[in-house]
Amino acid sequence: MTLDQLPIRTPARIVAVDWAALVPEEAQRLQALGLDVGAQVQLAYRGVFMTRDPLAVEVGRMTVALRRVHGAAMEVVAA
Repeated sequence: MTLDQLPIRTPARIVAVDWAALVPEEAQRLQALGLDVGAQVQLAYRGVFMTRDPLAVEVGRMTVALRRVHGAAMEVVAA
């Protein structure tokens, strides 16, 4: 399952990221924020409009806002 499909408040671990699907600068920023393979994450919020943007993802004690396309590039498994 991808991060954008993860149910709200379900702890998960990132197992793969399709970095090629993202703009290199965005991929670098996400890695700097700790969103990489092995990171423990939890979806805190999903937008309510048609695009379902933004996603609010908790990484440790930090909450990061992502576009749905970024979440779709991250494979996760429930922890």
